[in-house]
Amino acid sequence: MKHYDVFGIGNALVDILIPTEDSFLQKMGWNKGIMTLVDADVQGEVLTALDGHKKELRSGGSAANTMIALANSGGTGTYTGKVSEDTYGEFYKQDMEKAGILFEVPPSKEGHTGTCVILTTPDAERTMLTHLGISSTLTKEDLDLEKLKASSYSYVEGYLWDRPSTKEACILAMEESKKAGVKVAFTFSDPFCVNRSREDFLKLTKDYCDLVFCNAEEAKALAASESKEDALKFISSICKNVMMTDGSNGAFVSVNGTISHVGGFPVQELLDTTGAGDSFAAGVLYGLTHGFSPENAARWGNYVASRIVQEIGPRLSVRLMGRQEEILGKV
Repeated sequence: MKHYDVFGIGNALVDILIPTEDSFLQKMGWNKGIMTLVDADVQGEVLTALDGHKKELRSGGSAANTMIALANSGGTGTYTGKVSEDTYGEFYKQDMEKAGILFEVPPSKEGHTGTCVILTTPDAERTMLTHLGISSTLTKEDLDLEKLKASSYSYVEGYLWDRPSTKEACILAMEESKKAGVKVAFTFSDPFCVNRSREDFLKLTKDYCDLVFCNAEEAKALAASESKEDALKFISSICKNVMMTDGSNGAFVSVNGTISHVGGFPVQELLDTTGAGDSFAAGVLYGLTHGFSPENAARWGNYVASRIVQEIGPRLSVRLMGRQEEILGKV
């Protein structure tokens, strides 16, 4: 028996959530709907320009969002990310543990905890301005390999594929997972990440991954194809299990090359797409570690994602634990 469902690894970032208008993004010159890496000065300028706007804080980072939504579904997990001994770092640890995820990485005495300013426009699109801070100094020494070996899955975010030390941590986690019989799940995170590190992502997917998560745009970037169908077939040829989200069209599931479509759930009011893909991954990982078929795991992922887009920010205000049968029927 494994003690944890998922061992998550990612950038530990405090999300600063701010609603804004399209005109502000145009004025500042930011590309809407994507993540951009910025330095502390640029992020400070944006926050100053939005002084007086409502702001909310959340412990975040892509894989961290997944882990929190996993716990909300009733799953268990431990998370590895780097924070500093500062106010944001203390908030991060407390917020993660309050959400039900173990977070025991010793804080750094240097630098600042990473932050991500998430600007949400009225059409629910989110534009992320990320200052990685100390999170980018995560090393393989920060990994608790005993907790990794006690997990059913390791889950690694593509955003980590940015610095040599975080790459080493990713590869060590994947290698140790394979040795210990822990399944490796990897999320491509963003088309930006795929385009920047395509050859590396191809190798990781082929050599290590038991399961990959991507959306249609990320899949097309990896496959160098304009067709999402062809892209999915390509990724399915190098990884046994693939989960590709397709917005309101639900998701596509590939198992051993056999592809099926899993429909989404109705959304009454689309408020914010922040964390939708992360929540889908959480639902899938919960399902797969609790005996669901891949298709039913994807159904649960679709449901969790359908709930998160009706919230502001990447955190559910409703508890989903124990509601799987009520919502999905017998699984």
